[in-house]
Amino acid sequence: MPLDNILVLAAAAATEAEGGNVASEIFNTFKIYPVTFFCQLLNFLIVCAVLKKFAYGPVREMLDARKKRIADGEAKLAEIEKQIAESEQRTQEAVQEANERAKRLIEEAKESAAIMGEKKTQEASAEAKGIIAKAEEAARGEKDKMHADLKREFGRLVSNCTAQVTGKVLNDDDQQRINEEAMAEVES
Repeated sequence: MPLDNILVLAAAAATEAEGGNVASEIFNTFKIYPVTFFCQLLNFLIVCAVLKKFAYGPVREMLDARKKRIADGEAKLAEIEKQIAESEQRTQEAVQEANERAKRLIEEAKESAAIMGEKKTQEASAEAKGIIAKAEEAARGEKDKMHADLKREFGRLVSNCTAQVTGKVLNDDDQQRINEEAMAEVES
C-alpha cells in the first residue's frame, strides 16, 4: 500500500511538471467519476443526518440523562453522608448526655443512700438507746424489788433470830423497830 501512495504522488508530480491538471489525473487513476462522487457525498450526508437525528441524538440524550442521574445520585449520596455524619454526631451527643445523666443519677442515689443509711443508723441508735434505757429501768426496778425483798427477808430473819435468842414473841412494833435498826446497820 505505501508503494501505491508513492506511485500516485510520483504520477501527480509528473503530471504537474507536464502542465496537466493534478486533480483530474488523481480522479482518473482512482477511477473517480464526478457525478458518482457527488451522489455518494450526498448519500453520505443524508446518512449522517439520519444517524444524528435517530441514532446519535437519542443515544446522546440517554447519555446526558444518565449523566444527570449519576450527578443527582452523587449529590444525594453526599447529602446522605452529611446527614449520617450529623446523625452520628447527634447520637454521640445524646449518648454522652445520657451517660452524664446516668452518672448524676448514680451520684444522687449514692448520696440518698448515704443519707438514708445515716438516718437509719440514727434511728437504730435511738431505738437501741431506748431499749437500753428500758432495760436499765427494768433492771433498776428488779434491783429495787430484790432489795426490798431482801430487806423484808433480812428483817424477818433478824426478827426470828431475836425472838429465838430472847425467847419471847415479838409484837409488830418490836419487829418493825428491829427491822429498821438492822437496815440502818446494813445500809451504813
